[in-house]
This record gives sequence, C-alpha cells and structure tokens, in this order.
Amino acid sequence: MIPHETPLPGPAADFAAGLAARLPVLETARLRLRAPVLADSAAWAEIFCGPAGENLGGPFSREEAFTEFAATCGLWLLRGHGLWTAEARDSGRVLGFVLIGFEPGDDEPELGYLFLPEAEGQGYATEAAIAARDHALEVMGLPRLVSYIAPGNARSSAVARRLGARREGLLDGAEVWRHHPKGPQ
Repeated sequence: MIPHETPLPGPAADFAAGLAARLPVLETARLRLRAPVLADSAAWAEIFCGPAGENLGGPFSREEAFTEFAATCGLWLLRGHGLWTAEARDSGRVLGFVLIGFEPGDDEPELGYLFLPEAEGQGYATEAAIAARDHALEVMGLPRLVSYIAPGNARSSAVARRLGARREGLLDGAEVWRHHPKGPQ
C-alpha cells in the first residue's frame, strides 16, 4: 500500500472518524452514500487514472488523483457539501462517488458522479445522483445545481437526461446541464 494512503491508528485517526460520522449519510434502494475514508482513495485513483480520467481533465498520475481526492473531501469543511462514497448496501463494496462540488472555474455548485468501470451501466450513477441532487436542493438549500460534462461523454449526459437536467450551453469547454428539484426519475 502507498504510505500516504494508509491510515495510521491513534487519536488523529479517531478524530478523522469523528468528523466523518458527522457528515450526512444518504440511502437509496441499493446504495449507501457515506463520508469518504482514506481507503476510498484507491477507487478514486482507479477512476481518475483510468480511461474516465480524460473526461475529468486528465489523465492523472496516482499522486495527482490523491490530490484531487483530498481537495474534494475538503469541500465538506469549506463549503458544507462535498464527496460521498457510493457503496452497495448489500455488500459494502465501493462502486464509485457522487459529489456536490464547487471548484475553480465553476460558476455554480456542481452535481458530479464518478463510478468504477465494473459499476457502470447498472443505474448506480443515476440512483446516487438523484439522492445527492435532492439532498443538495431540498436539505442543504442550494439555490441551483448544474453538472459540467465533457462533450462526448455520452454516459454522463445520459445520466443528466435521466435526472431531468437540461443542457444550457458551454463553460470552459464543458457542457452545462441544469438540474431541477424532483425532476424525472
């Protein structure tokens, strides 16, 4: 295992676990969306360092992927929203991630969804995105939410359409898809 991705037991790890326990947990029929933990960085790296990384501004090295993971996790402290790890409720297996982000270059809070290759095509991204979208707009009170999707990323565009989002244009080369509360599901 990579040293900076390996938890060290003790008071610091206990403190991190306490912070994670304060983050909202969302459950759907098949998924549990929970706070990310250090061990989840391996799944994140698999996504960012693999073919999907090209749609995320990459390709990325393992170290660059970890930096993105840490920054995205840090949104919870800075903005009150951030990254959830999506795991199968029946097995606890990590399937991917869903997030409410806001990074440099974004004009508005973003609904993002990133899933491992073996979890694609099974409706997990749509299921997770619906839960995160509804939580962001209804519970967190965000006034608006978009997804920034790389042109040609047909899978992500299809998820946005299934959520009832509408394509509104481009921002820095990314398609902007606007989400609405309780859109088609």
